[in-house]
Amino acid sequence: MSATDSMSGTDRTDRTGTMRVIGLMSGTSYDAIDAAAADLRLDGDTLVLTPLGMISAPYDGDLRAGLAAALPPAPTSMAEVCRLDTLIGQAFAALAVRAEGELCDSRADLIASHGQTVYHWIEDGRARGTLQIGQPDWIAEATGRPVVSGFRTRDVAAGGQGAPLVSIFDVMWLRGRPGVPVALNLGGIANITVAAADAGHPLAFDTGPANALIDAAVRDLTGGRLEYDVDGALAARGSVHGPLLRRLLEEPYYARTTPKTTGKELFHLPYLRAALAAFGPLPTEVVVATLTRLTARTVADAVRAAGASEVIASGGGTLNPTLMAMLRAELSTGAGPGGAAALRTSDELDLPSAAKEAYAFAVLGWLTAHGLAGTVPSCTGAHRASVLGSLTPGRDGLRLPEPAATAPTRLTISPGAP
Repeated sequence: MSATDSMSGTDRTDRTGTMRVIGLMSGTSYDAIDAAAADLRLDGDTLVLTPLGMISAPYDGDLRAGLAAALPPAPTSMAEVCRLDTLIGQAFAALAVRAEGELCDSRADLIASHGQTVYHWIEDGRARGTLQIGQPDWIAEATGRPVVSGFRTRDVAAGGQGAPLVSIFDVMWLRGRPGVPVALNLGGIANITVAAADAGHPLAFDTGPANALIDAAVRDLTGGRLEYDVDGALAARGSVHGPLLRRLLEEPYYARTTPKTTGKELFHLPYLRAALAAFGPLPTEVVVATLTRLTARTVADAVRAAGASEVIASGGGTLNPTLMAMLRAELSTGAGPGGAAALRTSDELDLPSAAKEAYAFAVLGWLTAHGLAGTVPSCTGAHRASVLGSLTPGRDGLRLPEPAATAPTRLTISPGAP
């Protein structure tokens, strides 16, 4: 019986060992859920990913408002956590049903759900706990497929930061590229994976805010008329306010040693308002331009310190031409011994930028189903690599595939859907 047959309990006769996995993801911007489907098969030491496409669904307005109102530093209640856990689980389930029908010909074998991060407990630079909500039982019930979820907690229990979990995907994907390639994700928070570092050990960490403060400023300063800086237009019209930028760069997080993670527990609207309080009223365009430069500067500082030869960016921030232009300019300034790092997007390497994280969680689900570790300890700071997540049986129960004889060390993208 193939991996596909054993997961789903169907009578399919596919003997290639291919598993069809849907990855579900909602990031720190909590504006939408992404679903990316892929066929995954092991070829020697290489995991081959064939993209089948991606669809997205925005959170319902009331649900997004409820989630925003419950996130730190706002107080909430256990009743509200229960309500959000249920509604987000149902929203993930609805998109999973769509993804199986629209992307998989109704033949998915496994669903990997990241859920929605609502709190990442960091104390004295150490991750003490993490909470993702969106009950996987709603997904399993709606689709009938087994679900892997709760990926981050096991790494925290093993002494890690629980992030960036995309690092194992990046390390396998970028292995063998010349120089020191760096994968960059520009979501609410920016994170990088350095695929080659001193002594050959990869590393990964959150550099700071990507879109988190920009989005918070735009919503607040436009009275909710805009949710984000569309096409970077506000930042393009503004000038950087030097004193505000210098104040923001004094944030102690940037100087902390790696591994390190952060989130909207730190970089939120009250944090921004506290920084702005030291200055008189500033035009919206100036604030947004300054925050965009903050993202570009802190990312570039981290990339330069890693000695990167190229930066391969993904995530929503790549759609902001002003941010990308600022980042390109920052990377060309004060370049290290290797010179300026080239900036490109993952689309140029056949990996759709908007779907990368959802595909990464599909890979993490595949690893878990095959009994393989989903972390790189030098990236998360864990004592050891761990098999991640919890498995929720599908409608036909749960029969796991045979454990993989060897763990893949490389990942390639095979031509598939965009």
